[in-house]
Amino acid sequence: MKTQNQKIGQKGSAAVEFAIVLPLLVLLVFGIIDIGLLLYNKQVITNASREGARARTTGDLANVKNIVRNYCGQYLINLGNDDIHAKPSEDDIDISTPDGDNDIYVSVSYNHHYAFAPIIGLDNTVISAQTFMRME
Repeated sequence: MKTQNQKIGQKGSAAVEFAIVLPLLVLLVFGIIDIGLLLYNKQVITNASREGARARTTGDLANVKNIVRNYCGQYLINLGNDDIHAKPSEDDIDISTPDGDNDIYVSVSYNHHYAFAPIIGLDNTVISAQTFMRME
């Protein structure tokens, strides 16, 4: 039969084990959030390049960069920066003229800031997407 002191000792050891495991669990949860935001923003950048290519194929060359920037500004989430809905700069959007096969190319890159990864030394990552589309 266990004495009262043995029961208290078991409860104390559980608290110590929890204190050891808790930082790892918190780091894992916040890492999953950061990776999820990175993958989400990668998809937004891909969709923005597709929207830009579609606008270019319809002949709206003057507004392609604005369309891409507005799309990114509406959907990008960036918790590691002051502006939560940041946009790529004009220099980060590359638009080609139609080549011999009437193909156009739109490339968008974006500097993604991590929200929680700076704890382990990761600050930011450049994500990019390219879309090739045929002008008809």
